[in-house]
Amino acid sequence: MPKINKVVLAYSGGLDTSVILQWLVDTYDCEVVTFTADIGQGEELEPARAKAKKMGVKEIFIDDLKEEFVRDFVFPMFRANTLYEGEYLLGTSIARPLIAKRQIEIANKVGADAVAHGATGKGNDQVRFELGYYALKPNVKVIAPWREWDLSSREKLMSYAAQHGIPVEMKRGKKSPYSMDANLLHISYEGGVLEDPWSEPEADMWRWTVSPEKAPNKPSYIELTYKKGDIVAINGKAMSPAVVLATLNKFGGENGIGRTDIVENRYVGMKSRGAYETPGGTIMLKAHRAIESITLDREVAHLKDDLMPRYASLIYNGYWWSPERKLLQTMIDASQESVNGVVRLKLYKGNVIVVGRQSETDSLFDSTIATFEEDQGAYNQKDAEGFIKLNALRMRIAAKRRKKK
Repeated sequence: MPKINKVVLAYSGGLDTSVILQWLVDTYDCEVVTFTADIGQGEELEPARAKAKKMGVKEIFIDDLKEEFVRDFVFPMFRANTLYEGEYLLGTSIARPLIAKRQIEIANKVGADAVAHGATGKGNDQVRFELGYYALKPNVKVIAPWREWDLSSREKLMSYAAQHGIPVEMKRGKKSPYSMDANLLHISYEGGVLEDPWSEPEADMWRWTVSPEKAPNKPSYIELTYKKGDIVAINGKAMSPAVVLATLNKFGGENGIGRTDIVENRYVGMKSRGAYETPGGTIMLKAHRAIESITLDREVAHLKDDLMPRYASLIYNGYWWSPERKLLQTMIDASQESVNGVVRLKLYKGNVIVVGRQSETDSLFDSTIATFEEDQGAYNQKDAEGFIKLNALRMRIAAKRRKKK
């Protein structure tokens, strides 16, 4: 074992990281500093402080990062209309680079020579955390207990916790709880019955959203105001980024919006099944595409769509701090200068329906040209003949060649 004097642990106070805290002390005989990020998981974080204190931790950091999370990570991602494999809104993926950033900042502040996380050796998060660590502090020592110890299952973790007097919340008899991750953008569920991709998620598993069947019979209407691709107001009321997302989560949850059940391809090579609730993000994606539909040039919009899957993969695989992600972000952000205006939405039983979009300053929609009525000469329909013939030229040449053969 390399000599470690002080390590900063990404600490939630849950089963995994509570066991890791004790294990680090026993294994490395080092001082442990805990860091808990408040990114809107909706849990009381003071119990994590109390638990860490009880276990002898002297330096405890609990940081409110909600505004930074939405402003500097969620919003930039949504400017690209990002979806991984056509379905996943990347709620867990986008949180990891922020946690890694703050963890390294704390390590520098307290003079720690190592950082530790609770991600397993089977998942994506180990990659996301560690790529972030190394990008921001190249020589940092990384401790990943799941790759070192022999506590290879959640049952063994629970047994270890019981032996060391570490309390475990959400016990269901002898059954392991779901593996859950929550932040302002989403809540994810893995494990349990979800490990069988044929099994429907249990109805009582969902926490943020009502089922579409039980959603109100009357639709809700909301208006979102955009400035440079970001939502700055809801129903005319100016809001900070974190408040915007929290408010949209409430609207979406009440109307049964944002549930997904996905089998995804992990970066490490395996397929995994997860269920997600992303009510606010589901609304944001639909609305952002709507405002772009009237403010973005056609070729700019199509180029963004071409690049989006690559951008999504970079975030999913942990490359937020990479030069290629930053390069793409620069292009995406430049495209948003004209993405200003208002989108009106109808929320109804799991559906997000665009019913209006307008931009007083940046709309490219010209009704005098697009109209089916008299256009007063704004568009000469005879011009279309030459346009069509020129675009058909290569196909006409190919057809003549086939005819000769």
